[in-house]
Amino acid sequence: MVWINLVTLCALIEYFVFAWLVGKARARHGVKAPATTGHEVFERYFRVQQNTLELLILFVPGLWIAAQYWNPAWMAAIGAVYVLGRIVYFRGYVSAPAARHNGFLLSIVPVTVLLIAGVAGVAWALIPHS
Repeated sequence: MVWINLVTLCALIEYFVFAWLVGKARARHGVKAPATTGHEVFERYFRVQQNTLELLILFVPGLWIAAQYWNPAWMAAIGAVYVLGRIVYFRGYVSAPAARHNGFLLSIVPVTVLLIAGVAGVAWALIPHS
Protein backbone atom coordinates (compact mmCIF):
# COMPACT_ATOMS: atom_id res chain seq x y z
CA MET A 1 0.00 0.00 0.00
CA VAL A 2 3.03 2.26 0.01
CA TRP A 3 2.24 3.31 -3.58
CA ILE A 4 -1.31 4.21 -2.59
CA ASN A 5 0.08 6.29 0.28
CA LEU A 6 2.53 8.01 -2.09
CA VAL A 7 -0.12 8.85 -4.70
CA THR A 8 -2.49 10.08 -1.99
CA LEU A 9 0.22 12.34 -0.56
CA CYS A 10 1.06 13.63 -4.04
CA ALA A 11 -2.60 14.50 -4.66
CA LEU A 12 -2.89 16.27 -1.30
CA ILE A 13 0.37 18.17 -1.74
CA GLU A 14 -0.73 19.13 -5.26
CA TYR A 15 -3.96 20.56 -3.85
CA PHE A 16 -1.99 22.45 -1.20
CA VAL A 17 0.23 23.96 -3.92
CA PHE A 18 -2.83 24.96 -5.95
CA ALA A 19 -4.28 26.69 -2.87
CA TRP A 20 -0.97 28.50 -2.31
CA LEU A 21 -0.94 29.62 -5.97
CA VAL A 22 -4.48 30.96 -5.56
CA GLY A 23 -3.24 33.08 -2.66
CA LYS A 24 -0.36 34.37 -4.75
CA ALA A 25 -2.72 35.15 -7.66
CA ARG A 26 -5.06 36.93 -5.24
CA ALA A 27 -2.23 39.21 -4.09
CA ARG A 28 -0.77 39.70 -7.60
CA HIS A 29 -4.13 40.72 -9.09
CA GLY A 30 -5.45 42.70 -6.13
CA VAL A 31 -8.47 40.53 -5.34
CA LYS A 32 -9.21 41.17 -1.68
CA ALA A 33 -10.59 38.36 0.47
CA PRO A 34 -13.30 37.17 0.69
CA ALA A 35 -13.97 38.02 -2.98
CA THR A 36 -13.65 35.16 -5.44
CA THR A 37 -14.05 37.32 -8.53
CA GLY A 38 -12.48 40.50 -9.75
CA HIS A 39 -9.67 39.54 -12.13
CA GLU A 40 -9.92 36.95 -14.88
CA VAL A 41 -6.52 35.37 -14.26
CA PHE A 42 -7.16 35.08 -10.51
CA GLU A 43 -10.52 33.45 -11.27
CA ARG A 44 -8.76 30.83 -13.41
CA TYR A 45 -6.46 29.89 -10.53
CA PHE A 46 -9.42 29.79 -8.17
CA ARG A 47 -11.45 27.57 -10.51
CA VAL A 48 -8.55 25.12 -10.82
CA GLN A 49 -8.39 24.87 -7.04
CA GLN A 50 -12.16 24.43 -6.71
CA ASN A 51 -12.40 21.87 -9.50
CA THR A 52 -9.51 19.95 -7.95
CA LEU A 53 -11.31 19.93 -4.60
CA GLU A 54 -14.49 18.71 -6.28
CA LEU A 55 -12.61 15.75 -7.78
CA LEU A 56 -10.39 15.12 -4.77
CA ILE A 57 -13.39 14.13 -2.65
CA LEU A 58 -14.09 11.36 -5.18
CA PHE A 59 -10.49 10.48 -5.95
CA VAL A 60 -9.09 9.73 -2.48
CA PRO A 61 -11.82 7.35 -1.25
CA GLY A 62 -12.08 5.83 -4.73
CA LEU A 63 -8.35 5.13 -4.78
CA TRP A 64 -8.34 3.57 -1.32
CA ILE A 65 -11.44 1.45 -1.84
CA ALA A 66 -10.25 0.16 -5.24
CA ALA A 67 -6.85 -0.69 -3.75
CA GLN A 68 -8.53 -2.93 -1.18
CA TYR A 69 -9.86 -5.21 -3.94
CA TRP A 70 -7.41 -4.87 -6.83
CA ASN A 71 -3.64 -4.77 -7.17
CA PRO A 72 -2.59 -1.63 -5.22
CA ALA A 73 0.32 -0.94 -7.58
CA TRP A 74 -2.07 -0.79 -10.53
CA MET A 75 -4.54 1.38 -8.64
CA ALA A 76 -1.67 3.69 -7.68
CA ALA A 77 -0.63 3.90 -11.34
CA ILE A 78 -4.18 4.92 -12.25
CA GLY A 79 -4.07 7.44 -9.42
CA ALA A 80 -0.77 8.84 -10.71
CA VAL A 81 -2.51 9.60 -14.02
CA TYR A 82 -5.04 11.67 -12.04
CA VAL A 83 -2.24 13.66 -10.36
CA LEU A 84 -0.55 14.32 -13.71
CA GLY A 85 -3.92 15.18 -15.24
CA ARG A 86 -4.44 17.86 -12.61
CA ILE A 87 -1.11 19.44 -13.60
CA VAL A 88 -2.14 19.43 -17.26
CA TYR A 89 -5.51 20.88 -16.26
CA PHE A 90 -3.86 23.60 -14.19
CA ARG A 91 -1.48 24.62 -16.96
CA GLY A 92 -4.20 24.59 -19.59
CA TYR A 93 -6.84 26.43 -17.60
CA VAL A 94 -4.53 29.16 -16.33
CA SER A 95 -3.13 29.84 -19.82
CA ALA A 96 -6.48 29.65 -21.64
CA PRO A 97 -9.66 28.14 -20.16
CA ALA A 98 -10.52 26.42 -23.46
CA ALA A 99 -7.24 24.46 -23.13
CA ARG A 100 -8.35 22.65 -19.97
CA HIS A 101 -10.08 19.70 -21.67
CA ASN A 102 -7.13 17.27 -21.98
CA GLY A 103 -6.23 17.79 -18.34
CA PHE A 104 -9.82 17.30 -17.30
CA LEU A 105 -10.01 14.02 -19.22
CA LEU A 106 -6.73 12.87 -17.64
CA SER A 107 -8.36 13.58 -14.28
CA ILE A 108 -11.93 12.37 -14.66
CA VAL A 109 -11.15 9.10 -16.45
CA PRO A 110 -8.91 7.77 -13.62
CA VAL A 111 -11.47 8.85 -11.02
CA THR A 112 -14.19 7.03 -12.96
CA VAL A 113 -12.05 3.89 -13.34
CA LEU A 114 -11.22 3.88 -9.63
CA LEU A 115 -14.87 4.29 -8.65
CA ILE A 116 -15.95 1.49 -10.99
CA ALA A 117 -13.14 -0.72 -9.68
CA GLY A 118 -14.25 0.02 -6.11
CA VAL A 119 -17.89 -0.78 -6.84
CA ALA A 120 -16.89 -3.98 -8.68
CA GLY A 121 -14.65 -5.03 -5.81
CA VAL A 122 -17.32 -4.47 -3.19
CA ALA A 123 -19.96 -6.20 -5.31
CA TRP A 124 -17.67 -9.21 -5.86
CA ALA A 125 -16.94 -9.41 -2.13
CA LEU A 126 -20.67 -9.39 -1.34
CA ILE A 127 -21.44 -12.32 -3.64
CA PRO A 128 -21.29 -15.62 -1.80
CA HIS A 129 -18.65 -17.87 -3.35
CA SER A 130 -18.64 -21.58 -2.69
